[in-house]
Amino acid sequence: MTERKPPGVSFESFVDKQIREAERRGDFAALPGAGRPLDPTSDTTYDENWWIKRKMAREGLSVLPPTLALRKEAEDALEAASKAPSEQAVRRIVTEINAKISDMMFKPPPGPPLGLKPYDVEGIVRQWREGRSSAADGAAG
Repeated sequence: MTERKPPGVSFESFVDKQIREAERRGDFAALPGAGRPLDPTSDTTYDENWWIKRKMAREGLSVLPPTLALRKEAEDALEAASKAPSEQAVRRIVTEINAKISDMMFKPPPGPPLGLKPYDVEGIVRQWREGRSSAADGAAG
């Protein structure tokens, strides 16, 4: 337990004395991270939501406006469609993302504009077929 500051002693010298005594006792020697540099990602300015941000980063979460989240989801859907095992899977992936894009186009949430329109399913299927045939030609040659 820390002792109380005696009357007549300046606060700064009282705190300095307590720190020196704690160092002498070795109270700071076994602290986690002792001898290592500070986290370079930590910001020196105070943020009242620091603990929320740290927990979200630790758990791999992020909060994006709905339109930006859908843009990211659309990019991921196109990538998944290019790696899909069948034409039916490509159609399903693109149709699902198109439904979400159309829904957001007609009911825009607050935030930045979506900037997307539904994808051409047949065009993406054609690209998928071309990618498959060029991969097969490369493996045969």
